[in-house]
Amino acid sequence: MLRYLLIGLLPLQLLSQWQLSEEAQIRVLTCGPGTEELYAAFGHSAVRVKDPVSGLDLVYNYGVFDFDQPNFYLNFTRGHLLYQLAVQDYDGFLRQYRAEGRYVHEQVLNLRAARQQAYFDFLQINALPANRTYNYDYFYDNCATRIRDGLKAVLGDSLRLDTNYVERQESFREACDRYLTRQPWGDLGIDLCLGTPMDKQMSDREYMFLPDYIEKGFAAARVLTAHGHKPLVKETIVTVRGEKQAEYEGLRPLLAGWGLLGVGLLVTLLGRRWPRISRVWDGISFPLVGLLGWLLSLLWGATDHAAAAENYNILWALPLHFPLALWCWRAKMPGWLRKYFRGVTVWYGLVVLGWFFFPQTLHPALFPLALLLGLRAAVRGGVFLPSRFKR
Repeated sequence: MLRYLLIGLLPLQLLSQWQLSEEAQIRVLTCGPGTEELYAAFGHSAVRVKDPVSGLDLVYNYGVFDFDQPNFYLNFTRGHLLYQLAVQDYDGFLRQYRAEGRYVHEQVLNLRAARQQAYFDFLQINALPANRTYNYDYFYDNCATRIRDGLKAVLGDSLRLDTNYVERQESFREACDRYLTRQPWGDLGIDLCLGTPMDKQMSDREYMFLPDYIEKGFAAARVLTAHGHKPLVKETIVTVRGEKQAEYEGLRPLLAGWGLLGVGLLVTLLGRRWPRISRVWDGISFPLVGLLGWLLSLLWGATDHAAAAENYNILWALPLHFPLALWCWRAKMPGWLRKYFRGVTVWYGLVVLGWFFFPQTLHPALFPLALLLGLRAAVRGGVFLPSRFKR
């Protein structure tokens, strides 16, 4: 959904006074998903204003952010990342999607001249330096929802978007999973960092955080006129058909998760003869999991990423593993640490038993990791190994 290149074409003061001709068209652009980057997996939405009389042909793109904005990485971490509305040349915009093999559909809006002008003026006002930035939200305020909300602001109650156009009801997480089949590691990262808000069942309106559903929703929408309701979209033009996106052929997270469990079992067996192997494994793995737990805690409680709240992954990524598990490097296990791991063994047993009953859908690749952590906690706690190893 993100585009990085901002192209200034005409002074906004001049554009703000531009009167569209009777032949002008406003088109909603829907661009297909890509596989190059995680952000491209969901597609993109933009607005094209085309006036053949004046030669005006611009794209209004709400999906731009600036790496040079002050405190960029801090704002990104805290959930305060500013996106902006950029004005771009249509040919340049289209060229990039054509080069990436991604489809581009154009929906010609069925609006009379006065309403087209009103929406064009709305876009111009939003593109002014004082207005063009906004706080991005994954699901509720992005390049797609901004187009829907802008049209609603201009057309008011005459725009009907409540037509049932969704084939089946899903949660935010389920919808994201569908779009990330070709980027399985990105899917794992999203499932890891975002909590129960992603498991909310979406309404038809909420589906519109996805550009494809802006297209579907607008195709089903209607506009009230003096002569009754008429379709919002006059016609849909397939400008670029796109190419079939390449399938992912690398190692998948689920296989990696079970493979890691297999390695952990091997470490456990070898550790009975060579305890140092276990100490190295646990001295690295448990603190890393603990650091992940602290990260998830910060995303939940110390940022404005609303979707990162109530994250049940923290049940297995226990923050206390860092720094407590650093003592695993010692040849002789402290008594208090053995008691800690005995308690953690019971905890992981409960987590594994409740895995499929939590309000949050946890990624399946993380299940073998939870099993492995429970196994290694049992080893550290001396639950089932012979006394020789417990020393």
